[in-house]
Amino acid sequence: MKKDKISVGIIGFGTVGSGTARILLESAGIIRERAGFEVVLKRIADLDIKRDRGIKVPDGVLTTDAAAVINDPDIDIIIELMGGIRPAKDFMLQAIRNKKHIVTANKALLATEGNELFAEAEKNNVEIGFEASVAGGIPIIKVLREGLVANNIVAIYGIINGTSNYILTKMTDEKVDFSEALKEAQELGYAEADPTFDIEGIDTAHKLTILSSLAYGIPLSYNEVYKEGITKITAQDIGFASELGYKIKLLAITKASNGEIEMRVHPTMVPGDYLISKIDGVFNAVYVEGDAVGSTLYYGRGAGDMPTGSAVVSDVIDIGRNVMSGGVLRVSGISSKGMPGAGQKRIKRMADIESMYYFRFAAMDEPGVLSKISGILGKYNISIASVIQKGRRIGGSVPLVVLTHRAKEEDVLSSIREIDGLPVVSDSTMFIRVEGSD
Repeated sequence: MKKDKISVGIIGFGTVGSGTARILLESAGIIRERAGFEVVLKRIADLDIKRDRGIKVPDGVLTTDAAAVINDPDIDIIIELMGGIRPAKDFMLQAIRNKKHIVTANKALLATEGNELFAEAEKNNVEIGFEASVAGGIPIIKVLREGLVANNIVAIYGIINGTSNYILTKMTDEKVDFSEALKEAQELGYAEADPTFDIEGIDTAHKLTILSSLAYGIPLSYNEVYKEGITKITAQDIGFASELGYKIKLLAITKASNGEIEMRVHPTMVPGDYLISKIDGVFNAVYVEGDAVGSTLYYGRGAGDMPTGSAVVSDVIDIGRNVMSGGVLRVSGISSKGMPGAGQKRIKRMADIESMYYFRFAAMDEPGVLSKISGILGKYNISIASVIQKGRRIGGSVPLVVLTHRAKEEDVLSSIREIDGLPVVSDSTMFIRVEGSD
């Protein structure tokens, strides 16, 4: 007999779980009208079911037993919103083996353990929806999986961590240092008490892993992502970047060329007139360049109960439609083994990437210093595009800023090691990669 409704269960009733439940309950009518079937929220499991979330949940829906949700024969889709690796992974595997579809926002779990989860889903002929795992309410997963399916993806640049973007925006606009901007982000609830995942680029790398897999058909490869956070960025660097016509953003970057794929997360100087450089505060943006469509940009809120809940519900509706039509797995997502042809691609070593670079040297204020530094840069095939030197401090060091043309990372690191060994350089060299026209 044909189903006339889809029943769902939620595991995890925190911020996103509450937003998802609110949408499912309060927008039930519009969902039924647009989807063509009813979505019934049957169970919600959480260790704390006493705290008021500001939502009126029907009697009998709340439980502290996740197994009651996973093993309920009437539930078609399990929504995992508890976060973390375990027990979330164990719950998801058991649900998949019970032939239940999964919707999750758990980017850390997908990035690090996703190949196993997707392999199990393929074996059991169920789907995993993960729109909410990257960029909150921005439908970037659907864009890559469906909207740009006819394109070879040339490159993706993403501002996909609102905490880091808020901190860098604060440092840029108000000329405060990193620690002060971080403290305010924590006071406003934009940063956790332990902000390591955000400020060290780990959260961004989780999301980039998923985007790269979708874009290039490779298995999830989190361990291959180069990760560098924003903790070393100073107000001085932001000021010099502005003087050179750039802004500093924490970018997730993935590119494909000559059978190689770049996957890297690091602070990046972006030309101030580029649209992505204008994305400020806690907002996210993803720039995608396809060979057919050209340049596209997607912008919106990357976190929060309702934006992320919106993405979760969109997956529920997509999977529900597939269940209703008998077309499960009709749209390819991530394959545990990679897509056909992806095996010919390899991850490019960070040492082999090419970029423009910003250097800030702590150089002694004496004749011949620039000549010595430029000589070493030239030795490693690094060409100077512009130079800034501010202030005089006879017998002391001053910042010497150099912007280069495109150079190879391996050469850059070798040159810095040699330059930092010069008697006329008093501190370690700061360098930031630069994207844009050379």
